[in-house]
Amino acid sequence: MKSIGQHLLWFLPMLWLGMVLAISFLEAPLKFRAPGITVPLGLGIGRLVFRALNTAEAVLAVALLAAAAGVGPGAATWWWLGSASAILAVQVLAVRPILTRRSNRVLAGEDLPRSSAHHWYVGLEIAKVVTLIGLALAAAP
Repeated sequence: MKSIGQHLLWFLPMLWLGMVLAISFLEAPLKFRAPGITVPLGLGIGRLVFRALNTAEAVLAVALLAAAAGVGPGAATWWWLGSASAILAVQVLAVRPILTRRSNRVLAGEDLPRSSAHHWYVGLEIAKVVTLIGLALAAAP
């Protein structure tokens, strides 16, 4: 019989994946197309939403690490889990601060070109999607 931890190793990556797809690839680009949404308003909403998403992602990563520690999965599961966690850490600790500084300047009234950090964040989101699918497949019951 499968343990709760084994089921969590499959279920939580799928939950995490759904959150990333819904927020990063649906909500984020669509909010700027809504009537009446200005760039400063969209940035303000985005900061709140991504702060909440990254917090939820960190909770899921910790829960997954705890489940994995209890279950003792194979090397592939550990590799995918480590990769997803590392990508999240790079996003939160390296890329988001750059984006926050830029959005602070835009919210203060500066007119700035698009930041390459935004492209890095999107690229890391795509990589995270791949790692979460890999994790779910590696840990499937």
